Amino acid sequence: MYKLYYYPNNASLAPHFLLHHMGLDYELLLVDKQSNAQQSAEYLRLNPAGRIPTLVDQGQAIFESSAICVHLCESHPEHELIPLLGDPSRPLFFQWLAFLNNTLQAELMVYYYPHRHTNDESTIPNVIAAQEMCIAKALSIINDQLEHHPYLLGDRLSACDYFLFMLAEWSLPIETSPLSFEHLTAYLKRMSANPTVRAVCEIEGMDISPFAGNP
Repeated sequence: MYKLYYYPNNASLAPHFLLHHMGLDYELLLVDKQSNAQQSAEYLRLNPAGRIPTLVDQGQAIFESSAICVHLCESHPEHELIPLLGDPSRPLFFQWLAFLNNTLQAELMVYYYPHRHTNDESTIPNVIAAQEMCIAKALSIINDQLEHHPYLLGDRLSACDYFLFMLAEWSLPIETSPLSFEHLTAYLKRMSANPTVRAVCEIEGMDISPFAGNP
């Protein structure tokens, strides 16, 4: 049985989507961020970065959401959430997952935690304003990709789409939100109807009606 250390609507959401989609046997273990449990000695033994999520697979602890997603996909290729070796879309899988993790998610982290990126609190509004533009640019690139494709890799749902849905939800408070983009809006409406997205978001107590309610 897999064990997923999670917190609702955190970076554990994408791995949670995959575990549910694949119908795998897993246990959810809440890491209470409100009490800073991710910095406890017990948790740090699993994940020295003190972040969420951590996946435990046969006693092996794995951290970083994107790495967990790749591990699950490669461990269960029959679910076809990652293109197989030799498939021409396989490099694109890693391209988009890296873009989501290293660009969009990274920009969102600066937006939400600007105090980590300056030693002068008076500059925080400037950091946030700059991040608004960076996030909007990343969303625009994704929107362009979706203009002629139902999913990031084309016609096939992949783990990248679950990862993108997670980040799109985090991006809702941005002035130029995902719902500012035509093709991304239509995509998110389709994804919000996905049975796994609906089930997992219900488990985690998330409201996805902003996506479902747009044409």
